[in-house]
Amino acid sequence: MIRAVAAGASALLLIAAGFFIVKSRAEADDPIPPAPKPAATSYRPLTGPAADPPAASERSREAKRFARADRDRDGRITLDEQLQPRRKAFARADRDGSGSLSFEEWTAATAAKFAKADKDGSGWLDAAEYAASKPKPKAKPKCQC
Repeated sequence: MIRAVAAGASALLLIAAGFFIVKSRAEADDPIPPAPKPAATSYRPLTGPAADPPAASERSREAKRFARADRDRDGRITLDEQLQPRRKAFARADRDGSGSLSFEEWTAATAAKFAKADKDGSGWLDAAEYAASKPKPKAKPKCQC
């Protein structure tokens, strides 16, 4: 029994060694020839308005983002300015105006979506109702290049 296992193991080792030898020789050969050198062409730049590249915006993306957050344009973003967009969303969710959100107020939008999707009023969604409640993907803005 031990001889059979030893013979099998040695056969596997020989096969693996042969594989690595063949693979190393295959990697030494370069099957892809070098790319041909490009022919010399005469380059003639365009003239007129098409030759000028479009003017880039001087403000970077982060500078624009900073300017949107800096409401009073004083060069600093205060905590009040940072939280202003969130206050509007909070005020919409705070139905009773108490200044705090109850669990029901917090989940009102989800409960309304569930009730709208539950067409038969059973209190649960079957596969078709759940598939119909899938959010629609937002349209991608067209490039204004």
